[in-house]
Amino acid sequence: MTTNIRTEEISAILRKQLSDFEKRIEVYQIGTVLSVGDGIARVHGLADCMLGELVTFAGGITGMALNLEEDNVGVAIFGDVARIKEGDEVRRTNTISSVPVGESLVGRIVDALGVAIDENTPISAKESRQIEVKAPGVMDRQNVHEPLQTGIKVIDALTPIGRGQRELIIGDRKTGKTTLAIDTILNQRGQDVYCFYVAIGQKRSTVAQTHEVLKRQGAMEYTTIVAATASDPAPMQFLAPYAATAMAEYYRDSGRHALIIFDDLTKQAQAYRQLSLLLRRPPGREAYPGDIFYLHSRLLERAAKMSAGKGGGSLTALPIIETQAGDISAYIPTNVISITDGQIFLERDLFNAGQRPAVNPGLSVSRVGGDAQIKAMKQTAGSLRLDLAQYRELEAFSQFASDLDAVTRKQLERGQRLMEVIKQGAGVPLPVAYQVAIIYAGVNGYLDEIPRTQVKDFEQRLFEGLQSSHQDFVDQLNKEKALTDPLKRSLNTILTDLQERITA
Repeated sequence: MTTNIRTEEISAILRKQLSDFEKRIEVYQIGTVLSVGDGIARVHGLADCMLGELVTFAGGITGMALNLEEDNVGVAIFGDVARIKEGDEVRRTNTISSVPVGESLVGRIVDALGVAIDENTPISAKESRQIEVKAPGVMDRQNVHEPLQTGIKVIDALTPIGRGQRELIIGDRKTGKTTLAIDTILNQRGQDVYCFYVAIGQKRSTVAQTHEVLKRQGAMEYTTIVAATASDPAPMQFLAPYAATAMAEYYRDSGRHALIIFDDLTKQAQAYRQLSLLLRRPPGREAYPGDIFYLHSRLLERAAKMSAGKGGGSLTALPIIETQAGDISAYIPTNVISITDGQIFLERDLFNAGQRPAVNPGLSVSRVGGDAQIKAMKQTAGSLRLDLAQYRELEAFSQFASDLDAVTRKQLERGQRLMEVIKQGAGVPLPVAYQVAIIYAGVNGYLDEIPRTQVKDFEQRLFEGLQSSHQDFVDQLNKEKALTDPLKRSLNTILTDLQERITA
């Protein structure tokens, strides 16, 4: 039996296969896991690895290079450490840690790597940004001068926040820090401000509750939640604020405005301390590493009001710090106080006494001050801080005095009414015109004849009147942004009529 071999056909087939052949060379630098434990892997063989570079382990688990030593690299693992064992291969990716950015993240809940965790469709962003970037330089910034209204009377009047500012919210646990931050997000509706809420080390149920509140009030339409919960590894909790800041910078650098809330940086510092100790870095005060100050300063310096040449966008940061027994002189609180442009101090004693929000006007300060207020609020709230300070002094003194003169009693009574005025329920941020009206009533004596228990009733009826009968006054005030003489006369008439109706 003979076989006919047609050399022409074989040559044609070989030529076709050779013409379709593409020479592809993929070069990987591969290392080996020396040891693994507590979320940290020590890897040998990645000599050219960069600080902050992503590496991949077997099974698709990623990690980030944090320690570059002579003979090994310390890698923080983002995932299940139990699936990594000694001797496993580790590959470089040649990419610094980055996250997706853009409008596709609005309304979503993502983790510290920008991966969706809200069980909706995966994030499909066109652009990504490095997690750690250098803060804008001095010449790229301008003074903070635009108000970022929180809708909370005591803050907008006494410790105003401007777009591009970094204002610390500090206090013991369960004193209303998160509530202040959430109310600020709710008040940004219609203000063209994109909001980011960073939940660090919180329970998953707490993050779900926060999401539900924002969704119910329609705030998720302009808000992104970045969550590194208590069940996530320490590297994710350390990374989450930087990842969220990179997402928020996208809006700042495109000439728009963003607000970011870090809830809270105490837990991020504790996660970083854990990482540093496992990486064998030398511990310092309270076992924190020596660069703990730099951890927060390089994060918060990225909040800025950009110059006109850079688009005029802004990124406002509201970091939250939890204190122990009101001790604001502890290590982490003093570090963050020195970095920020002021602090809002929430006091447990005020909270327990029913003063909500429990803001201590004496210890709270905004270093931007009146630059972040509209003129109407500056005109109205000028004497409020002084009146409250005098009231606090007299209140302590009056407890030991049996007989008080008329002037002292009048100051005490006005102070009591002003304390009622600055009370505000959760989830009900107020328009600035309403705030101006009620604070004006308090500091100008319209509440002096109103019984203390009826101050809230006076306030409610005033707001209802402004909404129904005096909308022209509200519109004019929003337009002028100052209490002109005609507006002042209109407000005096409104308040006098209401005072007479209540005291009649």
